[in-house]
Amino acid sequence: MRSHAILVATFVALLAGSVHAADDASIQGETRQGIHAAMKEFVSAQQAEHGSMLHYDPVAGKLLKLTLVELHEGIVGKGHFYVSCADFRDESCTLHDLDFLVVPTKEGFRVNQAIVHKVGGVKRKYHVEQRWPGLF
Repeated sequence: MRSHAILVATFVALLAGSVHAADDASIQGETRQGIHAAMKEFVSAQQAEHGSMLHYDPVAGKLLKLTLVELHEGIVGKGHFYVSCADFRDESCTLHDLDFLVVPTKEGFRVNQAIVHKVGGVKRKYHVEQRWPGLF
């Protein structure tokens, strides 16, 4: 019985460590810093007077008023763009994980779009994994 409890505790610890998005360790230096800077700039630029970010959620069909909790460190490449994410809370304290599509530009990096990836820990399916040749 004790070994079963240890296995369950180990599984829960591993699961807790995988809450944040994947991370491509080969994305380093100025690229990593530029992607995170673009995310911070995007969130800051979207904030209204009250300090919250307004984001339209087409699946829920409503405008969300979101407060930043944490920018994730993880970044992955998806063809001609990068994906990184951040956690936000809405007015009812529900956690929303937004994925940011970050594109390289002549000046550095820019967030092209934010997509709701999870609501209350429940993942939504979308097709960012597709690679569109020649799109960017």
